[in-house]
Amino acid sequence: MNKIIMDIRRRLAAVKPTRWVRFGLVSAVFFLWVAWLGNWWVALCWFLLVDIYLLGYIPFTWWKKSKSRAVRSVMGWVDAIVYALILVYFIFAFVGQNYQIPSSSLEKTLLTGDYLWVNKVIYGPRVPMTPVHFPLVHNKMPLIGTDSYLDKPSLEYHRLKGWRNVETGDIVVFNFPAGDTVTTRYEESPEYYELLVERYGRKYIADHPEIFGEIKYRPVDRRQNFVKRAVGLPGQRLRIVSDTIYIDGKAQPLPEKVQFNYFVASSRPFDADLLHSMGIAEKDVAAVNYDATGRQNLSFWLPQAVSSPYIYVLPLTGAMIDELRARGYIDGLVQVSRVFPTGTDATSIFPAGVSDDWTLSDYGGPEGLLIPSKGMTVPLTRDNWLTYQRVIRNYEGHTDSWFDEATGTAYVDGKPAREYTFAMDYYFMMGDNRDMSQDSRFWGFVPEDHIVGSPMFVLISFDRDRSIFNGGIRWNRILRDANPDK
Repeated sequence: MNKIIMDIRRRLAAVKPTRWVRFGLVSAVFFLWVAWLGNWWVALCWFLLVDIYLLGYIPFTWWKKSKSRAVRSVMGWVDAIVYALILVYFIFAFVGQNYQIPSSSLEKTLLTGDYLWVNKVIYGPRVPMTPVHFPLVHNKMPLIGTDSYLDKPSLEYHRLKGWRNVETGDIVVFNFPAGDTVTTRYEESPEYYELLVERYGRKYIADHPEIFGEIKYRPVDRRQNFVKRAVGLPGQRLRIVSDTIYIDGKAQPLPEKVQFNYFVASSRPFDADLLHSMGIAEKDVAAVNYDATGRQNLSFWLPQAVSSPYIYVLPLTGAMIDELRARGYIDGLVQVSRVFPTGTDATSIFPAGVSDDWTLSDYGGPEGLLIPSKGMTVPLTRDNWLTYQRVIRNYEGHTDSWFDEATGTAYVDGKPAREYTFAMDYYFMMGDNRDMSQDSRFWGFVPEDHIVGSPMFVLISFDRDRSIFNGGIRWNRILRDANPDK
């Protein structure tokens, strides 16, 4: 025992003062992180830092004593890369990370091609539920396409203390709730698994992997990242009347840059230069080639459809409409939701079976849709079951639960239940590009354990309709506030 103590003293005496300073700084950061984590068992890892910086019993730097110059050179690079990956892992997990805007659902606030820095501290970072994962990718390794994480070990949901809670109007990055089950060839498509099941059936999907790919389950923190605006908070009732959102009966102001889809009749073509100058993505514009009968039918809402040579469908803000009118491009226009009130492609509106007479512009019914909050109890009527069944079964883990239509009885964990008490808070998310946004109106509530963070600023932005040397980089968006309405 005395020999061990003497050896420790000898090793400590040989430590340079600069290394003591580094050890002190790293230890201070480590214990602050442990206190934030709230799990003091993790503090035992401090002894590993003691060995790394002071004692050196574990030969982490064995390669420095190698006689081979090649070994020292290669391992020097490996050592630096490992340290960098560990640092990136902790920054991405507990501070923030970059995120790319893949769709136009939040235009014009955020644009397709924006790369954002997402602040995870604001709502409190989640402790990684799949802690063993490659830190620079989300759920698939580039090129080879294999999973970038291990399913086990897995941790229960735990969120560290943040600056504040989600507020109305926040732009929020979250994991896609309906992305728990995916088909690998459609994972990044708007046609998520439940829509494919509605269209093709589970058996057909399972029997045709050459079309749909492998069916996989994704853990919460490995599901696709979405970004939307929080328009409804836990415990609130949400209703939409003629595109105006009402929260607990009070009308909410529209975001400044909210967009809706319009049929536009014009005597002039909308070419690429016009679209670029207006900030409209070419993929979001469709030329309508109706025959005489189709034009006549559309003329009920848009009289100019009969005589105008060009008809387009595209998303516009109020300011963009004014500018196009001033430049002589609009003969007439009508909002698409007036012509097709339930949206396109006959997509189901959430919650199916309750929302039969709801539309994207008039949503929530007379009383409004009640958003669940932690500790709230609701009676398990048929309509409430249809509204909250995914919350009960998928998000809160009561998989052995169903509703017996014959007796009007709900069963939770296999037992009859007259009411249910929610274990988490939930949010209602929508895009500013209202008619081109797959959001809570289609797939329902966002659980608190799916919340990632809020974007702070734009790192860089690329216009996918332009080459790098022809306006492909949007220089004016670099470091722009990503949540300007807050």
